[in-house]
Amino acid sequence: MSQSQKDKDLPHISFEISKDIEGGVYVNQAFIIHSRKEFILDLGLALPNGKIRVQTRVITNPLDAKAIFLALKENIEKFELQYGNIPVSKSPPAPGSKQVH
Repeated sequence: MSQSQKDKDLPHISFEISKDIEGGVYVNQAFIIHSRKEFILDLGLALPNGKIRVQTRVITNPLDAKAIFLALKENIEKFELQYGNIPVSKSPPAPGSKQVH
């Protein structure tokens, strides 16, 4: 099945963004924790004083967390095919969480 055929078989999804959030927020740090029923993503901004200001918190269930992960993975792979490898630097995670940089 061709990609265009796959696209035709998918239901049309329309996103609406409220005026409050349409400008977005910049983040360059993520702290992720989970329980049996949910994932919590604190997305933040590293400040010059060494602190991180959480800009937003996303709480979701494991099924949707994995769907988001797979969609992000697919988009990163497409980005790297077009623009080249994204280098990753490792930073130590905060206690009790996994830091993604």
